[in-house]
Amino acid sequence: MAVFDRTSLNDGVRPREVFAWAMYDFANSGYTTVVLTAVFNAYFVGAVAGGASWATFAWTAALAVSSLLVVLSAPAIGAWADAHTAKRRLLAMATVGCVVFTAALSWAGPGDVALAVIAVIVSNYFYSVAEGLVAAFLPELAKPAALGKVSGWGWSFGYFGGMLTLGLSLLVVMSAQAKGQPASEFVPLTMWITAIVYALACLPTFLCLRERGGAPAVPGAAVRPSEGSAVPAMAGGQAAPVGTFARLARTWRESARFADFRRMLVCGGLYQAGISVVIALAAVYAEQAMGFTQLQTMMLVFLVNIASAAGAFGFGYAQDWLGHRRALAVTLVGWIVMVAIAALGTSVSAFWLAAGIAGLCMGSSQSCGRAIVAAMAPADRLAEFFGLWTLAVRIAAIVGPLTYGAVTWITAGNHRLAIGTTALFFVAALAVLRGVDIGRGIRAAGLSPPAA
Repeated sequence: MAVFDRTSLNDGVRPREVFAWAMYDFANSGYTTVVLTAVFNAYFVGAVAGGASWATFAWTAALAVSSLLVVLSAPAIGAWADAHTAKRRLLAMATVGCVVFTAALSWAGPGDVALAVIAVIVSNYFYSVAEGLVAAFLPELAKPAALGKVSGWGWSFGYFGGMLTLGLSLLVVMSAQAKGQPASEFVPLTMWITAIVYALACLPTFLCLRERGGAPAVPGAAVRPSEGSAVPAMAGGQAAPVGTFARLARTWRESARFADFRRMLVCGGLYQAGISVVIALAAVYAEQAMGFTQLQTMMLVFLVNIASAAGAFGFGYAQDWLGHRRALAVTLVGWIVMVAIAALGTSVSAFWLAAGIAGLCMGSSQSCGRAIVAAMAPADRLAEFFGLWTLAVRIAAIVGPLTYGAVTWITAGNHRLAIGTTALFFVAALAVLRGVDIGRGIRAAGLSPPAA
């Protein structure tokens, strides 16, 4: 039995292309796992910034600046990629940028706050841009009825990539700690491991993945310009190289036509704000509120990645069965339960349980959101719509961690209250989701909803 079911793929798409696409998730997940979640964030707070009172806020501020840059540029990048059929080219540029500046993090030692902040801002910027570009390939690959399944394949591959990078880093940490070496001796090596795995694992993506431009989301359907597109056609079917920002503005103004997509952006921004807290501050919370050592934190994140891989892969199939909205609602309820356990639980076992639930919900909710956007994106404006999704996610990455940091600052380090406030994002997202009609959103994009 083939790993990738051909019946789930659009006409002309080969399974090896899906594998190559999924390998990009495999490649870049090490960055979020090691740099943002398990190693460098705690290293920045405790070693680079010397445990200063402002250290956690400085970390969240650096991520906020990076996200703001993405907010300002990603939609235009997406529109330009659509107009010039350049998703693959821009993806390569963003990949090189992230790899180079991830390696640059290895130079940040105790006291090198400015260097660390700059390298984090730039590397996270390129990572985020690349994430939006690779996601825009999804509707070119998968049939509408299988978007959840195929998205789940990618996310599950991604978490295995995160586990590989984290596992190699764990070996380095355990060996170094056995020799009594300080973090400043072994953390730089983990940054090099992350950069090298990223660079090597993404090679299949650029060797095997084809860019189809405005390929129809429904096999056999004619490719047609979206009604109201702000990019005029040129001879040869190319878009005029003008008005990318105008195109983005036009898309946003089409709120009546894309009303459900717009609501989904709000919903996604809310729950992604909560998820961004978990990604950016899990290690900090584990150490500050639960007293975990760095090795324990890395093992915890390893568990989260296992659960996330299982959640993304298994829930992708469940999503196509349950329906997009119902499936996302289930994951949001799971997030609320997770936050309650983490905020109120005092035992180590309770926190491990919360981590397991977070993993399952993270994989499933991330995959689910990507599949919903793919379902409601017009066939000739994929990168643009995923640019809008990336914009929403990046705004969330500003609001979520900064809210956490502000609460800890105001309450003199009350991390339990800070994590508790995160539940409000998921509750609000669940409320907004009630007003999203996925089928109506698909029809607004000029596509046909899959049969129930």
